[in-house]
Amino acid sequence: MLELAKLVQQSIALDEQITRDRDIELPRKVQIENAYVALDVELAETANTSEWFKVWKTHRGKADEGRTPRQTLLTEYTDAMDFFFLVAAKKTWTHLIMITEEDLTGLEKSRPAKDLDQQYLILKRMLFNSHFDHRQEDFRHAWRLFLKWGFVDFGFSQDEIQAAYEEKRKVNLDRQANDY
Repeated sequence: MLELAKLVQQSIALDEQITRDRDIELPRKVQIENAYVALDVELAETANTSEWFKVWKTHRGKADEGRTPRQTLLTEYTDAMDFFFLVAAKKTWTHLIMITEEDLTGLEKSRPAKDLDQQYLILKRMLFNSHFDHRQEDFRHAWRLFLKWGFVDFGFSQDEIQAAYEEKRKVNLDRQANDY
């Protein structure tokens, strides 16, 4: 089961640790913009890893060395998830991340996207609206669309996402311990 409260707390703790350890002092506005840019980049990396938009390719999906394309995509997906958490924390919108088990199950039962390109562009537009127009509802909807993307369009289970997120957290903590 996806433990969103725990994952958000872990994301905030890592960000605070990095900020403290690296002595990073940025105005709140810059922190928010930086988190949005990071989320935007991670969403693009997720798309690039899955390669759904590369209609000219027979075999789609990139794989890191020693990993399957699905494992690599799951890692990229959890990277993007982490920046959803960070944006929510910086904007004080973590309440928008916390959705019920029933809602998570409902998202898992959604129909697959007919057009992933369109879904991707809608997700990005909603995120930009949430930033530039301060629209919490667009952020909430983008978050739910992102979750549906993972569950339905990429076929990840809640348990897989939870485990992959926690594994990536260990990698990030190790990186910080080793002067990444």
